[in-house]
Amino acid sequence: MNSLGHILFVEDDAGIRGLVADLLKQNGYQVSVAQDGEAMHPLLAAGNVDLLILDIMLPKEDGLSLCRRVRSAGNLPIIMLTARGSEIDRVVGLEMGADDYLSKPFSTHELLARVRAVLRRARSYAPTRPDGPRAVLTFSGWQLDPARRRLNSPDGMRVALTSGEFDLLLAFCEHPNRVLTRDELAELARSRISTSLDRSIDIQVSRLRRKLEDNPKDPEFIQTVRSGGYIFTAEVTAA
Repeated sequence: MNSLGHILFVEDDAGIRGLVADLLKQNGYQVSVAQDGEAMHPLLAAGNVDLLILDIMLPKEDGLSLCRRVRSAGNLPIIMLTARGSEIDRVVGLEMGADDYLSKPFSTHELLARVRAVLRRARSYAPTRPDGPRAVLTFSGWQLDPARRRLNSPDGMRVALTSGEFDLLLAFCEHPNRVLTRDELAELARSRISTSLDRSIDIQVSRLRRKLEDNPKDPEFIQTVRSGGYIFTAEVTAA
């Protein structure tokens, strides 16, 4: 069956689960549902899920813990959906690796817009140049492949990145040795989260440092510029 993508929705409230599933199906998506983490894992193991919508308040294991586990296993896009609406809850969700965050109650239009935006970022290829695909970018042995949306470490291991982390690193690599403000990074990275949460760029930078830097507290590549933003100091080459 053709669809715009396969979405797994994890929510313990049967009413909300049914309403959201029906909404997504009516808008062209294939949908699977689970009431908790125990039911979620076999569906993820099938390997054909494009987006996970995950409620925080779940029985047994909460959504934040599940988000952390899913993120550690790969780069599946994740939207957190919860009744909690404070900034600290959004920050924690992003720290766990979520790509976006939507608070209940929400409008159907907003949910669909968030779903489309996250899937678009996850699937997007880097813009092509007139002479062909964008080149692989290399810095200090690291390789960033925009076309395949992959990051390989100097020892050849693939490093899992969220779509937001990938877009942010790509923005840095395409503008090395230049101070970039948070607003500029948000625009260059095409990040929907960053437009709705001031601290999200800082969170993404912190996550990138943990994955790239030998000492995240004394970063070599992504350095903070006081009252300015950030600068990516590595020498970047294209191949």
